Amino acid sequence: MTNTDLTDIVAEEASGDRTEGLAIGRIVWKRFTHHRAAMVAAIVLACTIVLVFTSIGVGDIPGWWKHDFNGAHPIVNPMGRPTMHFDGWHLIIGEHPFGQDEIGRDIFARVMRGAQQSLMVMLVMGTIATVIGIVVGAYSGYYRGWLDNVLMRMTEVVIAIPALVGAAVIGRTFGTHGAFPLAVFLGLVLWPGLARLVRAEFLALREREFVDAAKVAGASDMSIMFRHILPNAMGVVIVNATLLMAVATILEASLSYLGFGVRFPDVSLGNLINEYNSAFATRPFLFWWPGLFIITFALCINLIGDGLRDAFDPRQRKIPKSKDLSKARVSSPMPSPEEEEAALVESATRGKKRKPKKPDGDPPHEPPEGGPRRRGPGGERGR
Repeated sequence: MTNTDLTDIVAEEASGDRTEGLAIGRIVWKRFTHHRAAMVAAIVLACTIVLVFTSIGVGDIPGWWKHDFNGAHPIVNPMGRPTMHFDGWHLIIGEHPFGQDEIGRDIFARVMRGAQQSLMVMLVMGTIATVIGIVVGAYSGYYRGWLDNVLMRMTEVVIAIPALVGAAVIGRTFGTHGAFPLAVFLGLVLWPGLARLVRAEFLALREREFVDAAKVAGASDMSIMFRHILPNAMGVVIVNATLLMAVATILEASLSYLGFGVRFPDVSLGNLINEYNSAFATRPFLFWWPGLFIITFALCINLIGDGLRDAFDPRQRKIPKSKDLSKARVSSPMPSPEEEEAALVESATRGKKRKPKKPDGDPPHEPPEGGPRRRGPGGERGR
């Protein structure tokens, strides 16, 4: 076994790429679970979603937190400082763990409501943009021709629309109704990038043998596009959908901070930072929690997207650590340089051509009758 072979084996074991006999779904899941950053991000995001939606509830469904995000309450600590603190090794939550603003509103409830708005924008915008991008890219890449030209020109028109200006107009007009109108508009203008990627995948996959086999079997075009080709392009779709969701979170927070997003009586994370802008020097805790949740959402979505990209891309391989290589060398000792040289010499010797033998049917050469005969040992001619 050479050093290169040992490195390849250790890399496969370290990255979870030893997937002989597994289905594509199991392979993707195995690679994703071996991506530590993506798994940590997924766990953090799941816990955050559970906290956000169970604390203050959703719609008419009540949560376990007793304060409303717009209700005023008596100020407990001076300047509304957070009541959450450590008493030795014990964490004390208190009445208002994130603090209160100048009129006594609970910051924890307001941050939870703003986080709900951000998650809703991520989900709605990501769903709309993904569906439109898949449909446009699939039809454009599969049929090509005049339909491809029409859809791509339409895509270029949408790209030319200034998304930020349009989102600011929508937010200014419908901001009092929450973030849903803004999420719908962002989904309707941010799909062209995904559509182009899906089109490129369909252009390549439509020439594969499994597509010809499906056509021979009598499958319809819709079946071929969405049951045979699309599953093979899901890697590109899922990765770019997660990245679009991260972009949506940042856009919503930016627009709300500028006053063109969600407005009173509703709350968003960017709106909270804008509302407490004047208190940055005296009460910085009003900015900690909205900013922390914005960073958490964007960072977790990006890390999950990186993990999905590595899971769907078979060319990605993790570089093994030195301790993994040392363990592999102990379990499978490497030959010494002298042994390797002796093995090479032996293989080269075996490969040399041997002197060819005369065929069995060829009679030995005899001198012709009356011709010269061989001389004997004494120089006399043989009789």
